[in-house]
Amino acid sequence: MAVIEGTVAFENLNEHEVFQGQSTGKYSVVLTLDESTADELEGKGVKLREYEDAKQRKFSTKYNVAVVDADGGAFKGRIGRGSKVRVLWTEGQPHPVHGIPTYLNKIKVLEQAEDTGGEDF
Repeated sequence: MAVIEGTVAFENLNEHEVFQGQSTGKYSVVLTLDESTADELEGKGVKLREYEDAKQRKFSTKYNVAVVDADGGAFKGRIGRGSKVRVLWTEGQPHPVHGIPTYLNKIKVLEQAEDTGGEDF
């Protein structure tokens, strides 16, 4: 298992993610990564995508994910976009086209993003 830190871009931890109207049967979180973390993952064979000039990676699982707060207690609520988290993850078997899969095991919320409630819309 490995540990990585990043900023939450998207999360589906309370319900399965949906793709083209169909449930994938998986929980997931997409992290925006700093340059050194991105380079480390790419060096392991993990493929990243770019969004607004930042590198991102999705971590997923079929199982419920334990989410804890910075003190190690159970986290309550949803992790907001922009929250800083630490993810415990496992590498899967390499795939010739898709690279190394990243399986989500546990999340620790280091800094909760401020919920704007859509006020800046």
